[in-house]
Amino acid sequence: MAKGRKGPKGKKITLNVAKNCIKITFDGRKRLDLSKMGITNFPKCILRLNDVDELDLSRNLIRKIPESISKFQNLRWLDLHSNYIDKLPESISQMTTLLYLNVSNNRLTTNGLPVELNQLKNTRTLNLGLNHLDSVPTTLGALKELHEVGLHDNLLTSIPKSISKLPKLKKLNTKRNPFPKAEESDTFIDTIRRLDNLYLVEEKDLCSNCLKKCRQARDKLNKIKTMTTTAPRKAIFSNLVSPNSMAKDSQEDWRIRSTSP
Repeated sequence: MAKGRKGPKGKKITLNVAKNCIKITFDGRKRLDLSKMGITNFPKCILRLNDVDELDLSRNLIRKIPESISKFQNLRWLDLHSNYIDKLPESISQMTTLLYLNVSNNRLTTNGLPVELNQLKNTRTLNLGLNHLDSVPTTLGALKELHEVGLHDNLLTSIPKSISKLPKLKKLNTKRNPFPKAEESDTFIDTIRRLDNLYLVEEKDLCSNCLKKCRQARDKLNKIKTMTTTAPRKAIFSNLVSPNSMAKDSQEDWRIRSTSP
C-alpha cells in the first residue's frame, strides 16, 4: 500500500440514514436493517436507536464490535454474519434478551469467544459456523434454551458432550470440520436425523462462496443417496427427499425469516 493511502472508508451511516432503515416485521417488531451497505466501522450513532428489537449488520466489512453494543437491552435478534469480526465483546453477555445470534462467516477464533457467552440464558439459535474455531467452550452447555447450534465449516476435531446433549437441541450442524472419520460420519448422520425443516433460497440471493458450498453439500448428499439406494441394505437416508439448503447455514447462515431473504 502506498504511503499515506488508507483502506476503504466504507459507507458513512448517519442517524437519519439509520432511522430510514428501520423496518417493521410481520409480527410488529422493529428491525434496524443495515445489511449489505459496505460498512467498515460499527456506526455508533445507532446506539441512540437502542429500542429496536432486531439488528442486522450482516454482509458488511466490519472488523470490530464495540463493548457499547450492550446498550441494546431489548434486542432479541442480532445478525452479524459475513463480516471480518475476529472477537466478540464481553459485554454481549449483558444482552440477555437475545433469542437469535448469528456471527457465522467471520474470522472468529476460539480465543475470540468470551466465556461470558454462557450468560445468554434465553438464546435459542446460535450460529458460529464458517469461522476459525478449533474448539468450542464447554460453558456453552449452560445455554439450556438452545434449539439450534451452527458449528459447521470450522477447525473442530471434537464437540463437547455438554453441547450435543443440550435438553432442547433440535439441530446441531457440525458439517465440514476435520473430525476423525468415524466421528465425522456419526455426526453427519445425527445432523440428518435432527433435520425437521427444509429451507429454500434462490441462487441469485447467495454469494459465490455460499453458492459453491451449497452445491458441494447437495452433490455430497446426492452421492450418498446413490450409494445407499444401490446397496442391498436399507438406505440410511431413504426418507430424505432433498438436501438441506445452505441458505440456512451460510447465507442467512442459520434461518430464513419471512421478512428477509
